[in-house]
Amino acid sequence: METRIATNRELFDELTLSRDRLSVKSSIVFDLLVRVCCELRRADEAFKCFYMMKEKGIVPKIETCNDMLSLFLKLNRMEMAWVLYAEMFRLRISSTVYTFNIMVNVLCKEGKLKKAREFIGFMEGLGFKPNVVSYNTIIHGYSSRGNIEGARRILDAMRVKGIEPDSYTYGSLISRMCKEGRLEEASGLFDKMVEIGLVPNAVTYNTLIDGYCNKGDLERAFSYRDEMVKKGIMPSVSTYNLLVHALFMEGRMGEADDMIKEMRKKGIIPDAITYNILINGYSRCGNAKKAFDLHNEMLSKGIEPTHVTYTSLIYVLSRRNRMKEADDLFEKILDQGVSPDVIMFNAMIDGHCANGNVERAFMLLKEMDRKSVPPDEVTFNTLMQGRCREGKVEEARMLLDEMKRRGIKPDHISYNTLISGYGRRGDIKDAFRVRDEMLSIGFNPTLLTYNALIKCLCKNQEGDLAEELLKEMVNKGISPDDSTYLSLIEGMGNVDTLVEDNASL
Repeated sequence: METRIATNRELFDELTLSRDRLSVKSSIVFDLLVRVCCELRRADEAFKCFYMMKEKGIVPKIETCNDMLSLFLKLNRMEMAWVLYAEMFRLRISSTVYTFNIMVNVLCKEGKLKKAREFIGFMEGLGFKPNVVSYNTIIHGYSSRGNIEGARRILDAMRVKGIEPDSYTYGSLISRMCKEGRLEEASGLFDKMVEIGLVPNAVTYNTLIDGYCNKGDLERAFSYRDEMVKKGIMPSVSTYNLLVHALFMEGRMGEADDMIKEMRKKGIIPDAITYNILINGYSRCGNAKKAFDLHNEMLSKGIEPTHVTYTSLIYVLSRRNRMKEADDLFEKILDQGVSPDVIMFNAMIDGHCANGNVERAFMLLKEMDRKSVPPDEVTFNTLMQGRCREGKVEEARMLLDEMKRRGIKPDHISYNTLISGYGRRGDIKDAFRVRDEMLSIGFNPTLLTYNALIKCLCKNQEGDLAEELLKEMVNKGISPDDSTYLSLIEGMGNVDTLVEDNASL
């Protein structure tokens, strides 16, 4: 006997017949059908059921409509949300504060913050009192778009209305301030939040920890971790990930290992992000064995490696001149059905260029085109550096032109690579022509630009011009480094003269 799953239409028709036979007026079974569709995140099917109810003259409950609106919001189906909201008006389905809050959120997601504010007024005009969620939604909308001042104005308006902010209100503002590097303001707001008796959650603490880790102030980051522990708030895997990553960035490997041990001791299970941080950290240090051991451990725990995992492993293999293994790993990734992204391709291209196999790097560029992975300025800069190392500066120049044809904007590194390439060959005229081109499109020379030009001049016994360039760079506020002085010393052959001249700058 053949079995099949009934369609929503068939289910609806059967439910209608049963309802009519029993002379039941309630819409509850139809509401349940719609709400099941919402639970399963089937937005289109939920909407079809809504329209079938409308055809039969069955008015859905407001809770059912709210479930649908909430689903459309989560799925970013804003147009559907507005269509449903209009239908609710036509069917005279009375909204609740929850309904209005969803629609305020829809407006915020659409970036219509002024309309979201006006909607609060519309809500009040209908006799509904906005609650803390209504205002929090708008504050989050302003904060997520980087408008902290706008968010503060909403906070003030909220207080005027007698609605007290909660932890979420402050959390949105603190999060945005941290993202913008306004850490002292964020810490001040955090202190104010605690002062008025609000209890910060792990997310707010993690936001501050992340902000101070990014700033390089690990002492302050760890102080927030200690504070959360004292208040009985358990650090999460995210807390440890932030701190471990920051320790790796500062080269504090031993402390990072201790943090992982502490994490395991407390029963916090490392996730894919933890493993990626560790694998990336050891790869940056050139420790291929440790990186691959962690990769194997990750697999044994049933955690799927990501693009980040594979890119880190390719990076460490290229650093250890093990490009055959990097190629094998890349092929294995492709066989597993993983689609490499531009960052992974760039790691492969960089590895082959650094190890002298520029032709293989160009084959990878062709593969990017075949797989419709658009190259970026990093891809071309790496290939240009590879050609310049071979002394093929004209071919590197052609790559710059190809970048432009593809709509990729060259950056400082693109021009500095060419200047350096011409400089190594002693082509002063071409090196300065690239510098002039760089200036003409609005790029100011960097330390690398000046170092490449000074080295080129010194190589051609143009010491006086090199000195003039040194004065120009100092006047522009660019501090010379060891490489600058070494080129000048080699070019002039007179250390005492250089020291005296530099003292007079």
